[in-house]
Amino acid sequence: MSELKDLLERLSNAHGVSGYEGSVRRIIEDEVRPYVDEIKTDKMGNLIATKNGGAPSVMLAAHMDEIGLMVKYVDDKGFARFTKTGGWFDQTLLNQRMILHTENGQIYGVLGSKPPHAIKEEDKNKVIKADDMFIDFGAENKEDAEKLGIKAGTPVTSDTGFKPLGNDKVTGKAFDNRAGCAMLIEALRQMKDVKATVYAVFTVQEEVGLKGAKTSAFGLNPDVAVATDVTITGDHPGIEKKDSAIEMGKGPSVTVSDADGRGIIVPETVLKWLKETAAANNIPYQLEVGSGGTTDASAIHLTREGIPTGVISMPTRYIHTPVSVLSMGDLEKSAELIARAVEIVDRFF
Repeated sequence: MSELKDLLERLSNAHGVSGYEGSVRRIIEDEVRPYVDEIKTDKMGNLIATKNGGAPSVMLAAHMDEIGLMVKYVDDKGFARFTKTGGWFDQTLLNQRMILHTENGQIYGVLGSKPPHAIKEEDKNKVIKADDMFIDFGAENKEDAEKLGIKAGTPVTSDTGFKPLGNDKVTGKAFDNRAGCAMLIEALRQMKDVKATVYAVFTVQEEVGLKGAKTSAFGLNPDVAVATDVTITGDHPGIEKKDSAIEMGKGPSVTVSDADGRGIIVPETVLKWLKETAAANNIPYQLEVGSGGTTDASAIHLTREGIPTGVISMPTRYIHTPVSVLSMGDLEKSAELIARAVEIVDRFF
């Protein structure tokens, strides 16, 4: 488990907001090279690692990007205003330390707003919106900011490091979806006697519209696909089981449908393949019927004439925050399920 934990730590601590996934891609390319026959980066920026074989062809997708910010403009006093890249809940942004990724290197900044002492009493219980926040990175004025390399379009990510918690749990930023990337890399390590052609695709810009999955699936046109991602749990205060029946520590989540069916309704053949694989290998798993978000699978399964697609997700607390929490045991079992499923995919498709 220590090797997998080290991998997740490096991926979590790497920075790659949507559209700027290069540093993450370089880590992954080095990791997968021993386990595949060919590696390429397509025009969109997706990393496609191919394990040659016969029929069928299976696409395994994990998105590399994380949610972040982008500098919109710098005002005359040297404070940056920003837009959100991906789905932030504004309350989780306030007073965070951030990293601005300039052409000259990294600059640290903090997300500021009006101090509580200056907020009117009637406004103290209101949520402070992102529009009312700014990034303070120590510039004296706009000209000083330009000398530091900060300008419109500068990507921004959270400055939060990976840490172990009690038992087998860990916390860090960007587990959505560096956990899926680690899962897919570990699955490639574990695969044995694979007859199928395997496309391990590390996609870009999932958080802003499943973009990399759309283009890569169209180009590869696989016979079947599995997307990896994270999913919310219903096992902590503030959420009820009716909101999510998934629990940490009980194995990977296998999606039946998500987004109330507007995202994907997984074909019965794909569910049979994944469930029978889990049963044959004594891998615990949880079936998920979700009403919230969706994954790369929603784009993949609608490509060309349609691609049978499933989803294997990591039960993860506090998704889309810099302090997500997951179980390393769940991550190990998720990778094992993917590896064993690929080894027998030719029996089902």
